Amino acid sequence: MIQIFGTPKCKNTKKAERFFRERRIPFQLINLFEKEMSPREFQSVVKAVGGIENLIDRDSRDYSRIAWLSEEDIPEKLTAEPQLMKTPVVRNGAGACCGYQPDCWKKFCTDTVK
Repeated sequence: MIQIFGTPKCKNTKKAERFFRERRIPFQLINLFEKEMSPREFQSVVKAVGGIENLIDRDSRDYSRIAWLSEEDIPEKLTAEPQLMKTPVVRNGAGACCGYQPDCWKKFCTDTVK
């Protein structure tokens, strides 16, 4: 099943919801302010997106709060403060992508139908 991790005010999260709803692909929406990713989920996403650097939203107004952190501290900060992550994080099994990526979402649709 498709999982969409996002925040309520994120426009790209709403776009992902609409994308899957229009294609009648079932998904689970997880509000990152209410429930953070488990450590295993987080590591799986980091691996799937090609590293933690690709998960960080450098355009976030809060980015300056993590720019100085050590590499070991960033995962904890990202899970505790989801506004620092590129959202939505769309996950399908071991695959994941973050941010607005409809081409990646289309691949998840074909994988789900198989």
